[in-house]
Amino acid sequence: MNTETVKGFKDYIGEEAEKRLAIQKILTEVFEDYGFEYAETPIIEQEEFVRGENPNDEAVSDIFKLKDKGERNLALRYEFTFQLKRIMNNKKLPYKRFQIGPVFRDEPTSTNRFRQFTQCDVDIVGSSTKEEAEILAIVQRVMKTLNIKFVIYVNNRKLLNEILNNAGIQRENFEAVIKIIDKLDKKPENEIKTELKPFRAEKVLEIFKQKEKYFEKYQAYSEIKELKNFCKLYDVKFEFQPSLARGLSYYNGNIFEVKTKEVKETINGGGSYFFNGIQCTGISFGLDRIMQLAKLSEQKTKILLISIGQDEKTLELAEKIRDNKTICSVMFGKISKALDYANSYNFNKVIFIGEEEVKKKKFKIKDMKTGKEEFLKEKELLEKIKP
Repeated sequence: MNTETVKGFKDYIGEEAEKRLAIQKILTEVFEDYGFEYAETPIIEQEEFVRGENPNDEAVSDIFKLKDKGERNLALRYEFTFQLKRIMNNKKLPYKRFQIGPVFRDEPTSTNRFRQFTQCDVDIVGSSTKEEAEILAIVQRVMKTLNIKFVIYVNNRKLLNEILNNAGIQRENFEAVIKIIDKLDKKPENEIKTELKPFRAEKVLEIFKQKEKYFEKYQAYSEIKELKNFCKLYDVKFEFQPSLARGLSYYNGNIFEVKTKEVKETINGGGSYFFNGIQCTGISFGLDRIMQLAKLSEQKTKILLISIGQDEKTLELAEKIRDNKTICSVMFGKISKALDYANSYNFNKVIFIGEEEVKKKKFKIKDMKTGKEEFLKEKELLEKIKP
């Protein structure tokens, strides 16, 4: 039996898994601090629902399709946003939802691109520019907490349409031209020009080279200006990028991407869209990419208690340590085996509990990094290892 993971899928264990969990906890805390409510939705949906009204979007075209025993056409979710169309019904507005979990895309893989990846989304149903600014404030808080250097880029889908319309591009070609323009930061200009030729849109390239002030003449730019003003209240700054489009065509207003010089891929992305007749906005954090960049300052203390024939006292002390919100495991029996275990799983400290320790009411605690040992009374010990 072949037990290897399928291409584009990965196991996470040990320190890597712990870091992922720590990041998810940070994200959850930030989302909750801003008043977002947690939601869970099914991984499998009706294929028709997954495809939605934009089946030609790149992400939608990469969905994993499957059938159940009833021969129904189903698909794995490729994101969380489309599922809002269902769970937003009958909610008082604004409805602020966050969700963390796996999504799937049947697409080519690379070092930083998997077929199953974890998204961490925040969305506001019933939004305005003020809510867009709040979304970007969340981005800033998360990135700073994770010690990631970042730049927020903003554009507007209405602005892109207005530019193409004023340039005389045929409306039926808007989406195709926008997808090409979106590659300006990824491909050489001559390649972009060649791709634009069939749509007679080469001339628009010069427009997208202009400074930000040039775009103030377009009506839709006012939405970016308004967002900039609200972002000042949060002390959030962003850069205007007129070629930015995002891959999903349901966006209808301001759109966002977060990047860093450390990796070429986008870290986070999102924007504003119209669902069920209601204006919404949101952004998605890609956990797998954040993992590569996050620098977590807080190191958890992990304690291993070694019972040397003193199981009752060991378990009593273990519960007291856990009451202090400190990670604690227990090993029974051979000291050498327990110390080897402590090294294998990166325990910071080991506490020995034998007959002599119980009798003297002092416990030997060993720092596994420095090798330093000391004897402490129970109260002193609990205080020393408190997080």
